[in-house]
Amino acid sequence: MIALAARTRETATFHAVELMKQANDLKRAGIDIISLGVGEPDFTAPPPVLAAMQSAAHAGLSGYSSPAGIAQLREAISGYYANQLHANVDPSRIIVTSGASGALLLAAMALINPGDEVLMPDPYYPANRNFIGAAGGITRLIPTTAQNRFQLSAGDIEQHWNSRTKGVLIASPGNPTGTSLTREELDKVLKTVRAKSGFVIMDEIYLGLSYESERQTALTLDDDVIIINSFSKYFNMTGWRLGWMVVPPYMVEPIEKMAASLAICAPTLAQYGAVACFEPESIAIYEQRREAFRQRRDYLVPALEALNIKVPVKPDGAFYIYADVSAHTPDSNVLSTSLLHNARVAVVPGVDFGPAHANSMMRFAYTIGLDRLQEAIHRIKTYLG
Repeated sequence: MIALAARTRETATFHAVELMKQANDLKRAGIDIISLGVGEPDFTAPPPVLAAMQSAAHAGLSGYSSPAGIAQLREAISGYYANQLHANVDPSRIIVTSGASGALLLAAMALINPGDEVLMPDPYYPANRNFIGAAGGITRLIPTTAQNRFQLSAGDIEQHWNSRTKGVLIASPGNPTGTSLTREELDKVLKTVRAKSGFVIMDEIYLGLSYESERQTALTLDDDVIIINSFSKYFNMTGWRLGWMVVPPYMVEPIEKMAASLAICAPTLAQYGAVACFEPESIAIYEQRREAFRQRRDYLVPALEALNIKVPVKPDGAFYIYADVSAHTPDSNVLSTSLLHNARVAVVPGVDFGPAHANSMMRFAYTIGLDRLQEAIHRIKTYLG
């Protein structure tokens, strides 16, 4: 056997995906599994988006696009920032990518040298650590608590920044917690990092799915933040593999150059379809779906609490609940396996999201209808006795 690169051993396992594989195996065996695991909306692309993609396909617009994306989509995204997120963003600063994953990889490759350290909160989205590692960087996880909504504070950054630290990767709202930084704390974080001449990669993938406050991008506080966003979550287009990034002007040319080699371009037909995401008819549909997610959250939080599964911080965005199961088990990984095979409910254990709360916490995704959520709670209640 040929020796594999060290990064194949260092890549963190994505337990949510492994759980999905097990759940799918059980489904193929004819067993009804309710998945509260993978963060994939049960909604799909609305009719205007499908029609736009089909029209582009019939017109033969399936060739390569510019590495930065088609002009129509970049302009539409710019309009979305102006109309929905309160920021003026020149289309030339927007780069369309193969999902948010493509954007994160490009950002990491552009900003991180081997040995550079990047601060991230624990809990965190596990794949982010792998993007940093792919660029040769080192992730430094900072344990967070419910008191700070499981988010990094400016004080955390001051305490843990050292000579090797180059920047911070944060998400608001975040996965797995569904919590956001307050506007005031985010401003402090951005100013703290800027004072140290560091970078901030801001994951705003779930910003569209904010429930409690006006949606505003971090660009309204600091125009040099590197923004990552996606069509997968709010726009319900997971398999279309389409995302975007907003970068300062000086980063556009280097990012485009790398994108041309690493990806050539994002899927072109998906790009033409995505232009229709920003039409008023589509936005109205997405807003109805956002309200449906809010209703699911408002059912599931008290339902879990009634089972003595505590929710330390009520999520204000995304479609996840980060809950404390320590009243039922000393090891959430064991409980996750048992729930899958005995209660036929898939829930992701805390080990997926960092060591700080690995044993006590689990992530519940409310990406299924209320009727299935109610059945899932019934099954968990029966299993717990």
